[in-house]
Amino acid sequence: MTSRSDADVGVHEALRSDCRAVTESLARAFEDDPVSNFIFPNDRTRLARLGAFYREIIRVTRPDGAIYTDAGVRGAAIWRPPSPPAPGRLRAVLDGLRMLRVLRRSVSRAMLLEQAISSARPREPHWYLAILGTDPRHQGCGVGSSLVEPVLRRCDAAALPAYLESSKEENIPFYQRHGFRVTRELTVPEGPTLWSMLRSPGASEP
Repeated sequence: MTSRSDADVGVHEALRSDCRAVTESLARAFEDDPVSNFIFPNDRTRLARLGAFYREIIRVTRPDGAIYTDAGVRGAAIWRPPSPPAPGRLRAVLDGLRMLRVLRRSVSRAMLLEQAISSARPREPHWYLAILGTDPRHQGCGVGSSLVEPVLRRCDAAALPAYLESSKEENIPFYQRHGFRVTRELTVPEGPTLWSMLRSPGASEP
């Protein structure tokens, strides 16, 4: 069994050279996820389309957010910061067009999902854990815990909350061990159920 000291070796903010491997690791991590199945229902094309989707997420997040991986790129944590600067109009338009090309016929499903989750997000400044995934070959080895810790420490130091949505009920205990608590259950019309979870600064497992 991998120890915590083994799991967190080489945790760092992702470099440009890591991005391809991060994309591939996340696509494998979320291939069977309820949200992925909802947005990309075709089993045969889901993995490839997830890869394109996460490439866009990483490209948009890197300038202002925080993306952590480890030396083996066994997974990644993608965080959006509190009060990020608004993108310029041109950048917003171009980003939207690129995402439309990725989503194609799944745009309406993605919009339903975004509407459901955006209504539940905290209004106060917070770090948002948009994505946390571990390659299935390395799950259960402490990789996810090691990847979230750097920003949770930043939250504690700055007295800021952290927030996420869990797309699987069985993952809730994992987040509870890191101080998150369920605040709301979200149901996407004709789609999956998600659980909003909030972590107060300095929180630990109840």
